[in-house]
Amino acid sequence: MIAETMSLEELASYLQRDVREVNKLASRGYLPGQKIGGEWRFTTVEINRWIESQMHAYTEQELTALESAHRKEASSGLEEPLVSNLLSEATVAVPLGASTRASVLRELVTLAEQSWQVYDPEALLEAIRQREELSSTALSSGVAIPHPHRPLPAILGESLLAFGRTTSGIPFGGARGGLTDLYFLVCSRDHRTHLRVLARLSRLFLRPGFLDELRTAETPSAVLRLIESAERELLE
Repeated sequence: MIAETMSLEELASYLQRDVREVNKLASRGYLPGQKIGGEWRFTTVEINRWIESQMHAYTEQELTALESAHRKEASSGLEEPLVSNLLSEATVAVPLGASTRASVLRELVTLAEQSWQVYDPEALLEAIRQREELSSTALSSGVAIPHPHRPLPAILGESLLAFGRTTSGIPFGGARGGLTDLYFLVCSRDHRTHLRVLARLSRLFLRPGFLDELRTAETPSAVLRLIESAERELLE
């Protein structure tokens, strides 16, 4: 279990970077943190937000390293699909019946409820709204990844994903007014799963043609087959 605050050394391990590099980034104000009694202290939630803000520029190698750093070793030694395991046909909607940012968030939470793992949908919706108010999760590629500001183990039975595609792009706070039509709702019970899912999604987004194929998949089962196939290729 990851602590709510980290020391310099713990953060270096968390980021898979050299301690000296992390100290330099913190000292120059690039990393959110503060010194208490002469020692650096970093809040995990703020660090995760910083990682999210940087992730769009990560290379495939950097994303793979980040994902691996937070992976629990399976007893078989083989890594399993992640995104497709957290999705189900019940939590996929193509098209998603929404035309505004507010209605997209509501419909995504309604989808997530179909997993039977959401104990308090109103609390989940409010957490997602608050996160979007901090800064939009929309990317320049027309994808958004709404998620709570922090893991919510008290209202989730298991971590889960929901996916929806609107019939056309809508304003979702993307850079330079870009429109968004693909939405992955990420609901995690812990920090490690959250970062692994974000890294895995980002790796999938880098695959040539993947987003175009998501935009033409006609059924939830087709979406799941596409994601599972792409994930297994990543793991080969």
